[in-house]
Amino acid sequence: MVQSYLRHGPTQAFGLICSVSSNSVYDGKLAYVPALEDVLVWDMKKGHMLAMWHETGHRAEVTCIQRSPQQNMFAVGYADGSVRLWDSTLGSVRATFNGHRKAVTALAFDTQGVRLASGSQDTDLIVWDLVADVGLYRLRGHRDQITSIRFLPPSDQPSTSTGSSNGFLISTSKDTLLKLWDLSTQHCVQTVVAHRSEVWSMDLSPQQNIIFTGSGEGDLKAWKIDYDAVATGLKTTESGQIGKMIQPVATLPLSSRHRVSQVLFHDLQPYVAVQSHDRSIEIFRIRTEEEARKKLARRRKRAKEKEEKSKSKEKDLVDKADDDTGEIGLVDLFTPYLVIRASGKVRSFDFTTKDAAGHKARIQIFLALASNALEVYDIPPPPKSKDQVPEASRIYSLDIPGHRTDVRTLCLSSDDQILASASNGTLKLWNVKTTACIRTMDCGYAVCSTFLLGDRHLAVGTKSGDILIYDVASSTLIDTVKAHSSTVWSIHLRPDGKVLASGSADKEVKFWELEHKAIPEDESHSKKSLVLVHARTLKMSDDVLSLRYSPNGKLLAVSLLDSTVKIFYQDTLKFFLSLYGHKLPVLAMDISDDSKLIVTCSADKNVKIWGLDFGDCHKSIFAHEDSVTQVLFEKKSHFFWTVGKDKVLKYWDGDKFENIQKLEGHHNEIWALAVSHYGNFVVTGSHDKSIRIWEKLDEPLFLEEERERELEHLYENELAETLNQPDGTIGGGENTDGQPSAEVAAVTKQTMETLMAGERIMEALDLADNERAALRDFEDQKARAGTLEAAGLQPPPRNPILAALDLEPDSHVLRVVEKIPRTALYDALLVLPFGKVLSLMQYLDAWAKKGWNIALVSYVTFFLLKTHHHQIVANRIMRTTLIPMRIHLRNALRREKDTVGYNLAALQYLRRKSEAERTAHFFEEDLDESKVREKIAEGKKRKRVSIKA
Repeated sequence: MVQSYLRHGPTQAFGLICSVSSNSVYDGKLAYVPALEDVLVWDMKKGHMLAMWHETGHRAEVTCIQRSPQQNMFAVGYADGSVRLWDSTLGSVRATFNGHRKAVTALAFDTQGVRLASGSQDTDLIVWDLVADVGLYRLRGHRDQITSIRFLPPSDQPSTSTGSSNGFLISTSKDTLLKLWDLSTQHCVQTVVAHRSEVWSMDLSPQQNIIFTGSGEGDLKAWKIDYDAVATGLKTTESGQIGKMIQPVATLPLSSRHRVSQVLFHDLQPYVAVQSHDRSIEIFRIRTEEEARKKLARRRKRAKEKEEKSKSKEKDLVDKADDDTGEIGLVDLFTPYLVIRASGKVRSFDFTTKDAAGHKARIQIFLALASNALEVYDIPPPPKSKDQVPEASRIYSLDIPGHRTDVRTLCLSSDDQILASASNGTLKLWNVKTTACIRTMDCGYAVCSTFLLGDRHLAVGTKSGDILIYDVASSTLIDTVKAHSSTVWSIHLRPDGKVLASGSADKEVKFWELEHKAIPEDESHSKKSLVLVHARTLKMSDDVLSLRYSPNGKLLAVSLLDSTVKIFYQDTLKFFLSLYGHKLPVLAMDISDDSKLIVTCSADKNVKIWGLDFGDCHKSIFAHEDSVTQVLFEKKSHFFWTVGKDKVLKYWDGDKFENIQKLEGHHNEIWALAVSHYGNFVVTGSHDKSIRIWEKLDEPLFLEEERERELEHLYENELAETLNQPDGTIGGGENTDGQPSAEVAAVTKQTMETLMAGERIMEALDLADNERAALRDFEDQKARAGTLEAAGLQPPPRNPILAALDLEPDSHVLRVVEKIPRTALYDALLVLPFGKVLSLMQYLDAWAKKGWNIALVSYVTFFLLKTHHHQIVANRIMRTTLIPMRIHLRNALRREKDTVGYNLAALQYLRRKSEAERTAHFFEEDLDESKVREKIAEGKKRKRVSIKA
């Protein structure tokens, strides 16, 4: 009989406030931040997490977040090149766009929120239509990762070009270039070498006339958009040069010469923020022209005072008049206002999109830190007097639900209720069921930890060689033991709970007896406190990396830096066995509950299983792609868990030496592992600062099926990759000479979803074609046979699927096509061979004739005609299908157009009626027209005003 195991599945990750993979968005109350593969929504005032946007089965990291002008829609870009549209009210995905081959690095919506532009590490720009849920076109031209994109609305001036209403797109890239794209012709109309090094950031002023770009060398440059040149298009000037639409203006001086990683204008207030240093953000205030003129006049006046004073008064007056009419430079308009210094390295920042809490003059700026924390600062209004220096004050801070640095050690209480996690600086206690952080305590650089008997105390070994004892109930540090002169790599409690052993890099294993001593609190009361008393020391030949007691309490295993494991009798400390075989040091080990097996894991990527009777190696397994950092047996079994620097958690059978399950979820090396005392779950802690719980499910797992699934997954990934090999435009031939491909291309990317969708269409077409062929044969037989014979003929049996669904062949095909998401439909249709395309065209004609889902029918028809134009034109049989289809489709579209026109007219009528009803009626004679208009406007704001004489 085949042995079955129980499958383990992931639960949500916790301990993560925000990750460094993406930017964050803040609206004055809620912060939308990346958390590896999820997006978290935090209420900054209360410090609560309101929502987690998680798509089951999707593991790629979030790399970019952008809010739509339609406030409840968010575009989120991922490391696998996909873009998802999330609805914040429902917390669900509205559409998924696949077009990029590498991580999405920049996103931008147009002013109405109906188009989305995405830029990626694969150097392509893609413009998506969010109404039809399709990719419009791919723009190629940059030679490196795209860093930022902005839509430029079409100029208000009349244009000779008919299609220029599509507007323009500005993009910057690490290839030092700034490009302006005309979306009506889908071509780059200007390329500017913006900086000498990579362009890291760019933003457009709210007036849409100034562009700021920041470089890797710390330069911040300003550029002006010439709307006259934009309106006239590419025309040569009198000197024979082509008119420049983007013109350089000035370079703004910054306080530091580090990389300008973000530039951001405030939407409503005259402020611009620049981040050019790890921990600080510079805020510039934009002066009005009047302020700038006064400043200029003062500066010139001071310069004059320094000159000799033997000049005539008339000359003075003339100069003063000149001053007032002097030209103001862009640099004069931007004045350094204040610098915000954060408590950690800043990953990204965002202004409030609306005035927070009704303070009209006050602005808040939100900071997402690389140290897994969020902060909000208040920017004060300009002070009245010159002596006052404006300073930003921190109003909200969110850092308790996570560690500042990576999680280095985990341990569970004996009842599996409390989880302790420690990192460099903090020790946290978590409720395992609710994953809420219960306590936070300060500690040194924690390396190992364990709960002591009774779960009332916790011991932590640190890098400085101390062992810290904490009281769990009062969450206080009760004792610091100077245990070793170097890092305490491992501590383990003897099974009877009376002795704690500690192993260190100072080549010593020390044994500590746990004693309760009475400490007098006052004259009448004394409190019992736990103290560690040094009992004995075992000196080793090399650094001690790990130690374990056997569960039967007889043996002590010690792993050393010389790649060996020494086993001693724990009572007499006499040498028993030496386990030799690893090529690199053993980082961790564990002994099974029956004390028969010891499993060791090493930096040589191998796991070895040994017998404890004679020290024989049962099996050596190449377990991970990188160092194996932790290993633990499941309680009361020979199954064990391993984690490594390859970000993977694996489950093994120690008797059959088989890998049962491979669990992927972490995005960085896994340092810590803890296994439930009841075998229900396992906990992992990683360098990505997240802690994950993997629960045992009721679902059985068979090894053969699991291996087959892994092979299928591998094959599917390779198939999708080969189909997505980069090439030229569709129908444009391949670029064999290595020349760059065409500047504009179609948006296609095959994924497993699109391949499966294509197969479903093919299956439906086969089924429907067979059914129709059988019906045709039956009709032919009836026509050939006599009347008596025809009456006795039985119709062919219906296909069981069609009979079960009670559908006709053509409606079944339509149902299959309708179920495919609009975003995947193009790519699914590209999978169809030409024979199936001809078959589908006949069904499209039938649907057009019956008036079924005309929008979808015309969409599919035009796409197929565009893609297979040459073959369809050359195929004479298609003529019989296309001519009636043209008539049917035109009639159906005319009907649809009439319906839409009628509905549009009705909506316009309703709008006019609503406006007429909202307008107040005035009968007072002394009001003139302007006052009446003011009152009407007031009425619109407040509700309704009706004044009668």
